[in-house]
Amino acid sequence: MDQPVAPQRTPWTWIPTLYFGQGIPYVVVMTLSVVMYKNLGVSNTDIALYTSWLYLPWVIKPLWSPLVDLFRTKRFWIVALQIVIGAALASVALTLPGPAFFQASLAVFWLMAFGSATHDIAADGFYLHALPTHRQAAFVGVRSTFYRLATLSGQGGLVYLAGVLAERLGGFAAAWAAVFGILAVFFVMLGLYHYFALPKPATDGPVPRTGALWADFATVFAAFFRKPGIGAALAFFLLYRFAESQALKLVTPFLLDDAAKGGLGLTTKQVGLVYGTVGVAALTIGGILGGWIISVYGLKRMLWPMILAMNLPNVVFVYLAIALPNDPWLISGLLAVEQLGYGFGFAAYLMFMIRFARGPNQTAHYAICTGFMALGMMLPGMGAGWLQDQLGYPKFFIWVLIATIPSFAATALIKIEPGFGKKAE
Repeated sequence: MDQPVAPQRTPWTWIPTLYFGQGIPYVVVMTLSVVMYKNLGVSNTDIALYTSWLYLPWVIKPLWSPLVDLFRTKRFWIVALQIVIGAALASVALTLPGPAFFQASLAVFWLMAFGSATHDIAADGFYLHALPTHRQAAFVGVRSTFYRLATLSGQGGLVYLAGVLAERLGGFAAAWAAVFGILAVFFVMLGLYHYFALPKPATDGPVPRTGALWADFATVFAAFFRKPGIGAALAFFLLYRFAESQALKLVTPFLLDDAAKGGLGLTTKQVGLVYGTVGVAALTIGGILGGWIISVYGLKRMLWPMILAMNLPNVVFVYLAIALPNDPWLISGLLAVEQLGYGFGFAAYLMFMIRFARGPNQTAHYAICTGFMALGMMLPGMGAGWLQDQLGYPKFFIWVLIATIPSFAATALIKIEPGFGKKAE
């Protein structure tokens, strides 16, 4: 699967498709599954609890990340896993018409999550090998943009499509089965495209082994935990998205629940438009702006403005939960503000992970960084559904605002050299 291509191939031929492909299975597992289960009558408590467990492969992926470094090329892993994910998507489509759809689809989502997490390791490692550092900073906004476009396509276009198909096919089970079938075909085609389109960097090969496999594993992990500032970095990875990890699990149920349950009572198609399309478009613009502003001023200078932009707009959800407006345009505008701030602030998080992972084992170390990021999303999200059931939506979103405090505290602990991420680097 290591078909060579012309060395002068521009990154624009593979970065957009690679990160679009990275985003699709994640949004399927973490977002589409929430909407689908809500459509199929699963409770908020069960949705938040069981879909939060799906974060686990991204949390523990550092345990096998050295395998991607030690065996074959990142290019090989990318192509192979995209075809495997396509097969998993087809399997989800087959489980939905059955009586035990919840358990069966969760099992497939679990396997898909492992494949997607491993694909992330390979894709991020390939990005680090294929581009010099100054171009990594320049393209961080591009990769984030196309990752967000995958989110837009998923929780926007595909959610809307599911709503349309449900009306035509007579139910959500058949509609979601069709959506997953379409995704399966797309992913197999994406794997075939990358077989020919991905470049072949000279450094993209197995890392030289120094001893037994377990000794090599231990060396990689030990090197990560010996990095300067490791304690502050871990706190940052775990807490930067502490508030967002809880809000994220309940936004879609809040939009879909009717007023009697404290929600906005939108239809599935409306959610696809106001949150999945308008909201994610704003998220994408925020990500592009965040990457550009870091490349101009550097991460150190922009870190605090970016974390403020990420957390303060959560007040939008408090207003929506209290006022319960029924104007889709107003709802769209407010969600766009929140998503714009989140996209802008998240670019800082990505750049800090790139900075912290630098070194001879950067593929595995970046995977460890993202594993802690996933843990920071998984643990708070697991209890979010139960907490919302106890508090109701207004008090829950007030709690989300309070939960931003640990994010600010963790940000105050980290140290970044002046000028990191600027174009002149």
